[in-house]
Amino acid sequence: MKIIGIDPGLRNMGWGIVITDGPRLRHVANGIVHSSGDELGPRLAVLYRGLCAVIAEHAPDMAAVEQTFVNKDAVGTLKLGQARGIALLSVAEAGLSIGEYAPNAIKKTVVGVGHAGKEQIQHMVRFMLPGVQLTGPDAADALAVAICHAHHVQGRTLKIKAQA
Repeated sequence: MKIIGIDPGLRNMGWGIVITDGPRLRHVANGIVHSSGDELGPRLAVLYRGLCAVIAEHAPDMAAVEQTFVNKDAVGTLKLGQARGIALLSVAEAGLSIGEYAPNAIKKTVVGVGHAGKEQIQHMVRFMLPGVQLTGPDAADALAVAICHAHHVQGRTLKIKAQA
């Protein structure tokens, strides 16, 4: 099963793709879609086209997107939510099932604690995907989202098999 994880951002939208084979994970690719400028509409269009190109190139089977956390800056949170909407639209238009995870749930799954720092996430992603060359912190976060989804899907599959 090939999973794309997405770390939504308005300037840097991280993406990472892993393949699961039972309990084993293998890195496929990772990167960042960059947008710049002051106008929101064109920036969102760049993010959408970039993610659609990644999805077309790698043909994932399912997707996972990090949920937006609410912070003190309401305008920033709203803009991040719009970038997240672009991520959800991109994978939904490709017909992929989508898992959504809170930042703390992703950190807890990958690092073991819900309030891990970016350096800890990068370290564990490198540990879980030996030889991975990270494009940047946003790509590492996206791979963590994909790893989190892989673990949750595997857990649901084992539960279904146990009930059968």
